[in-house]
Amino acid sequence: MQQTYNPTWDLDVIFPGGSDSEAFRTYLKEIEQAKEEFAIKVEAFKPEHEEVKAEQLIEIVNHLERVSKKLREASAFISCLSAQDVTDEKASLLVGKRSDLRAEMEAVNSKFVQKLVQVDDATWDSLLQHEGLKELAFVLNEYREKAKELLSVDQEVLINDLAVDGYHGWSQMYDTIVGKMKVEVEEEDGVKSLSVGQASNKLGDPNRDVRKTVFHKLGDAWKEQSALFGQTLNHLAGFRLQTYKHRNWDHVLKEPLQINRMKQETLDAMWTAITHNKQHFVKYLDKKAELLGLDKLSMYDIGAPITDSVKKSTYTEASKFIVEHFNNFSPKMADFAQMAFDKRWIEAEDRAGKRPGGFCTSFPESEQTRIFMTFSGTSSNIATLAHELGHAYHQHVMNDVNGLNQRYAMNVAETASTFAEMIVADASVKNAQNKEEKIALLEDKIQRSVAFFMNIHARFIFENRFYEERKEGLVSVDRLNEIMVEAQKEAYQNALDEYDPNFWSSKLHFHITGVPFYNFPYTFGYLFSLGIYAAAKDQGNSFEDAYIALLRDTGRMNVEDLAMKHMNVDLTKPDFWEAAIQLCVNDVEEFIELTQ
Repeated sequence: MQQTYNPTWDLDVIFPGGSDSEAFRTYLKEIEQAKEEFAIKVEAFKPEHEEVKAEQLIEIVNHLERVSKKLREASAFISCLSAQDVTDEKASLLVGKRSDLRAEMEAVNSKFVQKLVQVDDATWDSLLQHEGLKELAFVLNEYREKAKELLSVDQEVLINDLAVDGYHGWSQMYDTIVGKMKVEVEEEDGVKSLSVGQASNKLGDPNRDVRKTVFHKLGDAWKEQSALFGQTLNHLAGFRLQTYKHRNWDHVLKEPLQINRMKQETLDAMWTAITHNKQHFVKYLDKKAELLGLDKLSMYDIGAPITDSVKKSTYTEASKFIVEHFNNFSPKMADFAQMAFDKRWIEAEDRAGKRPGGFCTSFPESEQTRIFMTFSGTSSNIATLAHELGHAYHQHVMNDVNGLNQRYAMNVAETASTFAEMIVADASVKNAQNKEEKIALLEDKIQRSVAFFMNIHARFIFENRFYEERKEGLVSVDRLNEIMVEAQKEAYQNALDEYDPNFWSSKLHFHITGVPFYNFPYTFGYLFSLGIYAAAKDQGNSFEDAYIALLRDTGRMNVEDLAMKHMNVDLTKPDFWEAAIQLCVNDVEEFIELTQ
């Protein structure tokens, strides 16, 4: 009998009982206690009055690692609970509890890192040579350098405390509103009330009338809530800008670049190379419009299949396909994916009540991960599943790395996930049964390039312009719509007929508070992974260990040094980006040739 996989995850193996879990409530108390112990150690650390001993600093750092791991474990569990059932009110209360814990921990941590500044440079350099601190030198130096740019400890603690019900509160308000939204969609067996995530899946329907209807129904739903979403976006941006002003940070990209451990020159080189090559992707969009019998594509046509017969896969079929093709590049990655399917680390069931989108979250103490998505059988769903497994594998190879060195930035996180997605996309094209299927799968692959080079670029342009206007005061909903369309027209080079003015409200990423400018790291990860993918094809069997070594370094190097060490490339120059984009251009040229 052929094995089938269960598309729902198992959370009970971590904390039994869901949002009623007594074991989890006990664990939260353990975090409270560990946090208090850390606070006591930080209070006793007085580098301004006494000589700093390496043993004392090691003890504090080890405690920081322990409490950070526990907090990440609890945070991951809460994320899973709130995503699997948006009506779970107890899970919503736990989201609030998580915000409180994070703010309290951040306050203590702020005191610690600002005390590091008081250690004189010679003593500091000597401390980092100690065996217990040497492996953490990059992270500890990063803490110290960042602390030099912050306000006083009391002011930073106040900002963190106010952020719980201010800054982060606006993000939670957005999640609550989206969770309750419904879209009425007519199907063969009658009108159904769908979540926005379920309705969004229908934008890939082969029937243009269905796509157009759902697109406009979604637009109406977002528009109906736009006054509220305008408030959430304006106020979380306002909180950010006020914080930057008091710290004397004069550029809104300072924090996201710092978080992503990358230079402005790298970001500029990447966008410049993309802009230079956009004409190739405009050709693709024009060709697709022609194939669909349209003068120009609209936003809801970009993800449309170009054939009436869309191949659908079961969850089990998709799982086996992913494992098989991971194995061609990395048997260890394939073994990991197999384990994730066998142990039910994935929530993929297509049902109402789930939040939209997909994510991967890590349980560092349990040394497990969980993946969340809604699987409806499309090739795009398979790509998403592979993408999230890439994230999970990244964490898996770092399980034995010091917890403070596991905190890699979003841009390199997106590298591992996109690399996994690329393996599956390429395999899908190569395993096509006929020309028509090959065209469809190649086109699905190109859609991802368009997403990273055009859709993500539109988000980046929008946020830059929105923040400039927000400095002068609140930005109206009508103006937000205008900026969004202007950004889309620029990013897509006027290649579309109809744009999406509501995109600023429908995209969760604009309303996330954990990482500002939650956009360009995706494009970085996509192109960086293409460079890794090309190297993997060249290196063959020797690639696997080199790839793992690169992933294990992602939490303890800036991206420019990481690329130079493991790939011998300079990310601040356009050459690397141009070469990576050329791989995507090759896909477009093959697609146009096949569809002549």
